[in-house]
Amino acid sequence: MSSDFKLDTINRHGYEEHEISQLNGEVASSGARSRLAFRMLDDAEKEGLRSINGTMSTKEHGSFNDRFFRGDRAATSESIGLPIRDGAKCENGSARRSGPLVSGTAYCISSCSMILLNKVVLSSYNFRAGISLMFYQNLISSVIVAVLGLCGVVSVEKLNWKLIRVWIPVNIIFVGMLVSGMYSLRYINIAMVTILKNVTNILTAIGELYIFRKHQNQKVWVAMFLMIISAISGGITDLSFDSVGYAWQFLNCVLTASYSLTLRQVMDKAKQLTRSGSLNEVSMVLLNNLLSLPFAIFSILLFGEWQYIVNADVIRMPMFWVVATASGLFGLAISFTSMWFLHQTGPTTYSLVGSLNKIPISIAGLLVFNVPLSVPNIFSILFGLFAGIFFARAKMS
Repeated sequence: MSSDFKLDTINRHGYEEHEISQLNGEVASSGARSRLAFRMLDDAEKEGLRSINGTMSTKEHGSFNDRFFRGDRAATSESIGLPIRDGAKCENGSARRSGPLVSGTAYCISSCSMILLNKVVLSSYNFRAGISLMFYQNLISSVIVAVLGLCGVVSVEKLNWKLIRVWIPVNIIFVGMLVSGMYSLRYINIAMVTILKNVTNILTAIGELYIFRKHQNQKVWVAMFLMIISAISGGITDLSFDSVGYAWQFLNCVLTASYSLTLRQVMDKAKQLTRSGSLNEVSMVLLNNLLSLPFAIFSILLFGEWQYIVNADVIRMPMFWVVATASGLFGLAISFTSMWFLHQTGPTTYSLVGSLNKIPISIAGLLVFNVPLSVPNIFSILFGLFAGIFFARAKMS
């Protein structure tokens, strides 16, 4: 799935998920991966999550980690109270202190790298088959997760037809979200994509108000008003404005908000159709990526992308495949690093870092791709980044 990924929505227990993603997300896909990470909070709460900061006892900490990474011997040893020598205790304490820094750095690097590489594939290589790129990246993710599940490295729920039928509406929106994110990233610079994706938060909040009767506080509405101003001013001052790209991005915002709201509606029913009664983030990664493959093949045939793929010179360049594969791997890495970071810290830190991560992504996008800028556009971008951070803080209050 791709980023940038945010990962942006509120889970059914009231925690806020910010784009991690989104910069899906990433762009959309990374964003998608990041949003899914917050669904693991349901399981975390059952395992002993005591507060919004995710504080757990030593025993509960190990149990929660083991749900996702079966091979974590250290966590297992702690959870059953095995004796640990002084040297091991010191090493354990050091690892615990460095855990949030290392996991947060890994999450930020994965998110930034995936978006930049997707932009290289779509713009620098002028690759015009966004659906085919999505298919290739999701195929990579499906194979890797399936292999890890078979090896017992991660815990994956066994899929069944009842679960698949319930999940199909979510997956159709998911595919549209990824494809629209691909095409918007092809036409718009990364910084403006980041700012425009703030509209997703507004649409999600409105949807929650009318569907779930979820009311936001005054600070949140002020933050969303600032987001609207930044998006409008950014579009007006964008020297590389492209109406097609902006149309794709608006569609992406609608689909991303729809994905979050639909996921929230079907999540409880989907959990009832699994053997364990839960559906962790790894299982959702496999389910979304695997189900997207037949839809992608149908779309490639329907829109004639296969003709472009057959005749395109770019697919004969080895370096193109290296970059496309790397972007897919980083997209999958977002799923695991976001889980790791959330496990090491908590929803509050996770959402705030997700918002702050948009700053280096935007700067890197402007510098790497030599985007034409004006002073008003720079201020619009900075204002939008500030609005995103203010929104994250408002949701915490």
